[in-house]
Amino acid sequence: MREQKIENFVNIYQQLSKDSLHLLDDIYHPSICFSDPLHTVNGLDDLHSYFADLYSNVTECRFDISSFHSVDDNAFLYWTMYYRHPKLASHKEIAVQGHSHLVFDGNKIKLHRDYFDVGELLYQQIPFIGPVIKLINKRATQS
Repeated sequence: MREQKIENFVNIYQQLSKDSLHLLDDIYHPSICFSDPLHTVNGLDDLHSYFADLYSNVTECRFDISSFHSVDDNAFLYWTMYYRHPKLASHKEIAVQGHSHLVFDGNKIKLHRDYFDVGELLYQQIPFIGPVIKLINKRATQS
């Protein structure tokens, strides 16, 4: 049964777009707590608003979920998000790797926590700032 819940989540995330946000209701509990390094959202209505804002700012956003593991009511997913933003990286596709921790309450997700590198997602993609961030990262790794 656990794998079926996770597979349902994966299927819905692979269908998500600005026109299919109603599908969030199928997987998330009404009192969902969703957080990532940039945002914390509480409740299904606020989650809808968060995703609506996300999809209104990008021209493309899709997820490739490469693997998942589960224990009891906890699931751990590893993914790559691909997106295009008109003001970032000359509108080229950006790939960001991350993982998610999901906690289920019955068949619905009550806690969703995403982990990813904000620099890879955003800061390195901003004109003028991006090259500086990349230079800092390079120097930090040199001995």
